[in-house]
Amino acid sequence: MADSPVSVHQGGGTLAQAVLASAPEGMLIAPVWKRVAAYMLDVVLLSIVLEFVTGGWLLASLTNVSLLSQGAKSALFFFVNWFILLSAIYLYFKWTGRVIGRSLAQRGFRIAIVHDNGTPLEDHHWGPRAVGKMVYLIPIAGPLWFGLRDVLRGRSEEDEYRTSIDKTHHTVAAVDWSLPSETRLRLR
Repeated sequence: MADSPVSVHQGGGTLAQAVLASAPEGMLIAPVWKRVAAYMLDVVLLSIVLEFVTGGWLLASLTNVSLLSQGAKSALFFFVNWFILLSAIYLYFKWTGRVIGRSLAQRGFRIAIVHDNGTPLEDHHWGPRAVGKMVYLIPIAGPLWFGLRDVLRGRSEEDEYRTSIDKTHHTVAAVDWSLPSETRLRLR
């Protein structure tokens, strides 16, 4: 029989330390539901702004596939609207990443995108990450194939709780308050 009814088990550190050898002590991985919610919130808010700026025409014409069969002008209108949406989303994610180190919704959800070792990303990483996020906007296949695949990867210890974008760019979505103080100071 043990001397004390309470036993202490030595853990392997945080979840981030258990799956990432280079993670700083105390760094926590952001839950995948927060990442999904932040992405959806960013896209919805940006869509509302674009809808306001275009007078309500942009979103209505994105799903109007019949424009493709109504002549060259209508088809061009359809593709220009998709170009405007994709360009706005690319620029939003690229520039918010460069300026504040994450998107506005990620900031609200206290998510920081950092390197495997907990250091902030340099400016040249944000453009390719923004392109990678645009794959989720592909009608039907984006959310159902790529989105679900990355949600499952974000919940899998085998994939180190990282999406395909994270693995490609050697990044991790961390809880911002769990990062080392020098990293937190560089995030805005």
